[in-house]
Amino acid sequence: MGTVLHPACEFLFLGRETGLLQARETRLVELLSRADNMRLVEEGALDAAVLSLDEFFICRTQRLDLRIVAVLGVSDGADALMTRPGLSRPEQLRGRRIAVVDPSTGMVVLEAALAAASLRQDEVMRVSVTAEQALAQLRAGGVDAVVAAEPWVSQFEALGAERVFDSTRLPDRLLSVLAVRSQSLQAQPETVRRLVTAHWNAVDQFQRDPQGACRRMAPRLRLHHEPFLLQEPSIEQLALSFRGQRLPLAAAHRALLRPGGPFDVAQQALQQGLVARRQLQRVAPLQDLLDTRFLPQA
Repeated sequence: MGTVLHPACEFLFLGRETGLLQARETRLVELLSRADNMRLVEEGALDAAVLSLDEFFICRTQRLDLRIVAVLGVSDGADALMTRPGLSRPEQLRGRRIAVVDPSTGMVVLEAALAAASLRQDEVMRVSVTAEQALAQLRAGGVDAVVAAEPWVSQFEALGAERVFDSTRLPDRLLSVLAVRSQSLQAQPETVRRLVTAHWNAVDQFQRDPQGACRRMAPRLRLHHEPFLLQEPSIEQLALSFRGQRLPLAAAHRALLRPGGPFDVAQQALQQGLVARRQLQRVAPLQDLLDTRFLPQA
């Protein structure tokens, strides 16, 4: 199963650490980039992967038969457009250089922020960077704004950057999903069930005891903070990785994934955009995207 450095993936590793997920049954493959994660999905090297909703549909444009079995995280303020001191409104970004740390979700935030400010994409200069490069360039004045996610957003704020747009303006739009190949679902349904259940149980542990869960996750959470590490981060600082991230538990999934529900609205809008850009031939119905048999009974 493919994973990337993203807070939504961390509960799978917590599940493995606490014995909820058996390593001999499910191997968590840690990829350096989202591009590597998608490439291995497309090549058939992975049975499952954590993907953004946008990435899920990009994979489907390659005629991959994937199904979503769970929503691992919903960005509710975790992704943001940050500006250097002196710039306090998106309208002031005309002609400015904007660094985008994660092109998958970052471009969604940037496009929405520019649209809200009545700016065209060709009216700004976009540069793709790592979090470390964004930090250096913002400090040196090489860029005027950064699009990033937590925990980096909190770190940029600590440096004086100002949040001028974030994913609270895009409700239920930026989702991290657990996608599984249909043939794997048919061949190993109980393995998938245990995988999904381990994630939910790990999230439940975190919600009941955030500090204790963060202590267990500390070695991995430090990786999220690496570009900013001047000293050993506290447990409270490590917990910022999950700031602005909604983590739906099992009980919330039936309402989240129901026809006409938040997920359905988001996926229809996204598919319609892909069809308009001729990247998809048609809008697939909700039942072709989901496998809900692993959800708890109503």
